[in-house]
Amino acid sequence: MTISAVADNQGRMDRPAAIAQIREACKNIALQFMKIHPAVPGLVDEETQKECFRCVHEMTVLLETIKKKIGRLERSDDSSLL
Repeated sequence: MTISAVADNQGRMDRPAAIAQIREACKNIALQFMKIHPAVPGLVDEETQKECFRCVHEMTVLLETIKKKIGRLERSDDSSLL
């Protein structure tokens, strides 16, 4: 899916385009995270495995925070139209 970026006079994309681009990037990152989890046991090192699982979990939480924030922003934009 290609996202067209509508730029303002300062070169910034508009909010809907920015939200769409961030949402698409989050989706792609999450898909890549799902590839890490099944590969970790192949490391055959308990300490490294634990740290990898911890870090992937932490990054997933941060990614979900981004998604939640842009969702709230999008909803606030929608409610201002009413």
